[in-house]
Amino acid sequence: MLRYFIPIYDPEVKKWSVEARLLRWLTFLWLILGLIALFSASYALSDSQNNDGLYFIKRQLIWVWFGLVGLNLIVQCPLKNMLKIAPWMILGVLGLIISTHIPGLGEEVNGATRWIKIGPISIQPSELMKPFLVLQSAHLFGNWYRLRWGYRLGWLGIFALTLAAILLQPNLSTTALCGMTIWLIALAAGLPLTYLSGTAIGGFALAFLSISLREYQRRRVLSFLNPWADARGDGYQLVQSLLAVGSGGTWGNGYGLSQQKLFYLPFPDTDFIFAVFAEEFGFAGGVVLLLLLMLYATLALLVALKCRHPIKRLVAMGVMIVLVGQSLLNIGVATGALPTTGLPLPLFSYGGSSSLASLFLAGLLIRVARESSEADVVPFASRRL
Repeated sequence: MLRYFIPIYDPEVKKWSVEARLLRWLTFLWLILGLIALFSASYALSDSQNNDGLYFIKRQLIWVWFGLVGLNLIVQCPLKNMLKIAPWMILGVLGLIISTHIPGLGEEVNGATRWIKIGPISIQPSELMKPFLVLQSAHLFGNWYRLRWGYRLGWLGIFALTLAAILLQPNLSTTALCGMTIWLIALAAGLPLTYLSGTAIGGFALAFLSISLREYQRRRVLSFLNPWADARGDGYQLVQSLLAVGSGGTWGNGYGLSQQKLFYLPFPDTDFIFAVFAEEFGFAGGVVLLLLLMLYATLALLVALKCRHPIKRLVAMGVMIVLVGQSLLNIGVATGALPTTGLPLPLFSYGGSSSLASLFLAGLLIRVARESSEADVVPFASRRL
């Protein structure tokens, strides 16, 4: 049992399928690259805020250790057991999300109450919701035609309540990501297009309403169209990010030599960490990261295609959507391809809740890869002749 608490070490790995082993090592490679990038991106900010340049990276390493322990446990736990606890975890985390709206419990940061502060620890429940949302969505839509309408509508209502609670924090980007994840899992499960098209229209309408009612969200979208029109105001974040990405050139300025992270670029350790990475490692480094994401997505799809069990297939696809999709959204924001949002770059950005959720999701994908390649052994009943 103690071996599960030693990150990276697992003597049974050699018995796993090729896909499971490759995904495990790709996850570790992704994590190591992220920690290297975070150390550089956060040092100056951490030194300025805490008089300790290592403050952020030390806290991140603690969260990563907990995340790796969770990954080890998930990889060893049958997926059917995880599916059994997923509904209860969703209800529990939903309670935490709702509690962020209660004065005195939710912690307000930059105008949003997305965190719960417990002593020195801040938890973002919407991040922790992601792995359980993938599990329960896969269970619901994988069994859709075998379930009663009451059960279907009940869980669709819980999903809608979850998205509404996240949106009211306000957190439009995470709401959109969770909504797209549920929708794409339903699409992969083969639900009728009449259901899906109606849901998609409703989702776009809700996003439009949120942008219309919240001035800062509307300004973000408008500044995205032409950030240089107000380079010192609403377009400031994107302009500084583009300057960082552009100044990296082909090969980058060198590790630790980013200039934009020195109090020009907002949130260099979280939302815009890719801009710092691109400035230091250049176009070549960005291509390497994109190739890593492409390889991860390809392996996830291969695992999904090998699965004969529909729920396991949907879990693999859901994990790929969240991890790779969120990464592409973050990169799209940093390069000006998408409006500015507050989504972290998985396994790169500073944040304990995000690190835990990302490693838990990776553990689910590796577990699916193991189970899709391991045949169930049916023992013969012994009898006397």
